[in-house]
Amino acid sequence: MRQLKVGIPKGNLENKTIGLFRKSGWKIGIDDRSYFPSIDDEEIQCTLVRAQEMSRFVEMGTLDSGLTGRDWILENDSDVVVVRDLVYSKVSQRPARWVLVVAEDSPIRRLEDLRGKKIFTELTNFTRKFFSERNIPVQVEFSWGATEGKVIEGLADAIVEVTETGSTLRANGLRIVQELLETHPQLIANKQSWQDPWKKEKIEQISLLLGGALQAETMVGLKMNVSKEDLKKVVEILPSITAPTISNLYQSEWFAVETIISEEVVRDIIPKLQKRGAVGIIEYPLNKVI
Repeated sequence: MRQLKVGIPKGNLENKTIGLFRKSGWKIGIDDRSYFPSIDDEEIQCTLVRAQEMSRFVEMGTLDSGLTGRDWILENDSDVVVVRDLVYSKVSQRPARWVLVVAEDSPIRRLEDLRGKKIFTELTNFTRKFFSERNIPVQVEFSWGATEGKVIEGLADAIVEVTETGSTLRANGLRIVQELLETHPQLIANKQSWQDPWKKEKIEQISLLLGGALQAETMVGLKMNVSKEDLKKVVEILPSITAPTISNLYQSEWFAVETIISEEVVRDIIPKLQKRGAVGIIEYPLNKVI
């Protein structure tokens, strides 16, 4: 039996990825003593790989496909197929950003002020390229961790660090000079694997269902009963992907109305629906929206 080798990111994205696969229809089991998670699909073999290294293994063909951040694909300059952007909307309300950071009292106010200065970061290749493209000579050093502390302790003039809100940086007396890169997870594929019809179809299946699960995170289903006389005024305020589903209730002049709407508007629309005659309103979560 043929198998697709899929990389699951170990670390910060691990639980998010496993949860997303679960909503998509695949159950992945992690054993702390093994780098090969179990999955309830005989056509898939999973391997735990650090997100920082994922694109390298996919590019080499050790893995057919995997999930990793856009930042690490750029950092490794990996020649892979980006199959789908995966923005974990409910897990992280804002995309992660790599930002240039200095101490609050630093005289550095713009990129040009860093000429000849020392920068620490995990994203060394990207950072060197970023400043080189702008003809700003800097010394970029790899940080093995505790990156924020290096600028606080005066070991570096600046750091390039990942953040979502910037609140932790500000709490530590640091100031963001400029955003360098916005990043989010991506499903990637090896170029040769993408040319294999069987593997491509399997990767596309994964992509479709992962995308459907992500879409469902921002939407809910609504069901309600509406009388014939109130139907028009209820439907006219009811958003939906295409049009709501309406069916007659048995031996009555009432209708069952069902639709899928954005979770952001449901709290505002339910009271309006009730005022217009809708009764028995039910809100329910969704696993996938394709």
